Amino acid sequence: AAQRLCAAKFRNAGQVCIAPTRFLLHKSVASSFVDKFKAQMNALKVGSGLDEGVTMGPVVNERRLKALTELVDDAREKGATIWQADVPLPNEGCFFAPTLILNPTLSMRVMQEEPFGPIALVSEFTSLTDAVKEANRLPYGLAAYAYTRNERTERLLGEQVEAGMIAINHHGLGVPEVPFGGIKDSGYGTEGGPEAVRAHTLIKFVSTEHEKADF
Repeated sequence: AAQRLCAAKFRNAGQVCIAPTRFLLHKSVASSFVDKFKAQMNALKVGSGLDEGVTMGPVVNERRLKALTELVDDAREKGATIWQADVPLPNEGCFFAPTLILNPTLSMRVMQEEPFGPIALVSEFTSLTDAVKEANRLPYGLAAYAYTRNERTERLLGEQVEAGMIAINHHGLGVPEVPFGGIKDSGYGTEGGPEAVRAHTLIKFVSTEHEKADF
């Protein structure tokens, strides 16, 4: 799970609309997962996408770089633990180190805003009810991911998590034959799948009664 989630989080430097950002970990596995996730982050190679072996490129511009820095500084000032991958960054370009924010609180901007960059947040939970509540807290609802071996948990998450797309034990959401879209403030309608056609169709109801027609 750590390897897959790291790849999903940091592809295109986290600038993907369905990239996972808030990681809610059960307390029993949190420490082990974080250690493995850090190891995966340290294995990233940051640089130009034209260079061989690079696995994470820059953010889109200096404005995004400034926004990410401000989010991390705000979290640090409010008591979060900031961990950044021990990877070299190019001297030129809009590069931001892969960053993990531990023990974030709701007072931090990064817990309220979409960072849209190489930042992952880790929070712990003991109750699935609390985890679902936190997952649904924000007005965004595009994509959600979960890893579990429990089929009952799978069903509960599928029913209760407020997202247009939910992937359990994988990250394969962007395929053409299935609907791609969000709910709440993450938009209306879908792309992909037969559902995508509905936005381009008109529904018409025609009612006819033949028996009483006298012409």
